[in-house]
Amino acid sequence: MNRQPDNMLGESNALTTALDHLSQLATIQRPVLVLGERGTGKELAAERLHFLSSRWDAPFIKVNCAAMAETLLESELFGHEVGAFTGASRLHVGRFERAEGGTLLLDEIGTMSPRLQEKLLRLIEYGEYERVGGQRTLRVDVRVIGSTNADLRSMADTQTFRADLLDRLSFDVVHMPALRHRDDDVMLLARHFAVQMSAELTWDQFPGFAPAALLQLREYHWPGNVRELKNVVERSLHRWGAPETAVATLVIDPFKSPWSDAHSPSATAPDPQKDGQATIHNDVHPAHTTPRTSSNEPENPQGLRDSVDAYEKTLLIASLEQHALNQRRTAEALGLSYDQLRGLVRKHQLQPNKRGRA
Repeated sequence: MNRQPDNMLGESNALTTALDHLSQLATIQRPVLVLGERGTGKELAAERLHFLSSRWDAPFIKVNCAAMAETLLESELFGHEVGAFTGASRLHVGRFERAEGGTLLLDEIGTMSPRLQEKLLRLIEYGEYERVGGQRTLRVDVRVIGSTNADLRSMADTQTFRADLLDRLSFDVVHMPALRHRDDDVMLLARHFAVQMSAELTWDQFPGFAPAALLQLREYHWPGNVRELKNVVERSLHRWGAPETAVATLVIDPFKSPWSDAHSPSATAPDPQKDGQATIHNDVHPAHTTPRTSSNEPENPQGLRDSVDAYEKTLLIASLEQHALNQRRTAEALGLSYDQLRGLVRKHQLQPNKRGRA
């Protein structure tokens, strides 16, 4: 690999632990499962495992099991003979055969049908298989890596995934960490993507992130992980369009319409559950965030709410003062709509003088 892939950039303990685990597994020739949410770099992890192993100079072949119907996937994996089915006018060499001596990645392996699971089980256990429509048993030397974001153990319990195949595949399991568990890497990755995008936009340099944008980066839960972070940073720089000014807001949800009804009751104050544009504490979903605890934090929900409100008020006052109490400029800097900002001003009983009213 010529460069460090984006998903593998980072210094967090979570990422370092996963990469060390891959390095240890590279020295042995056993099937491995790579598990993780979408966008965590499962395919890159499998590729890294291959190139660190003694098979590095042999083929690395991958197939997305979810992208093909059962009959097509069977033919793609194991090949087929002439006349095996209508339209099979010539011999087709499958991906296992093409991966001889190397590694085959079965992405989204949890979607594989029970019949193909049985055929895969035999190949992993004995190194043998037949092409579709063939009578001759072929042998192959391939390391199998399976990847998925599905819960294969639960699937095995409900008999939607073969328990014996899971046993063969899971000699060891590598867990790729979600971005919300890589707090130390979010800023590093965001700046990395921002510098790349600045060059693509022909900016002289990346002007940096303003405090409001940095807060969004820290507080958003990133369900799409590194892939989503890259999209958000690149989209935000493109829309910002001011290379001489620090980026003040992130466009996290491009589906959120700017033409929402400003006079509706819900528009007078930000709603963390509905507002896709992260603001002071929007987009912080308790089900998707890692609790941040310290000895000084209150342990009861009311204490936590008081702390959040106090921080919100402090940030609001500082931003208003920075923008000479101009509420429109303050709203833009914080990534809020004008009505949202006015709702927060009322909430915290702040009364800017007239020159602060736009």
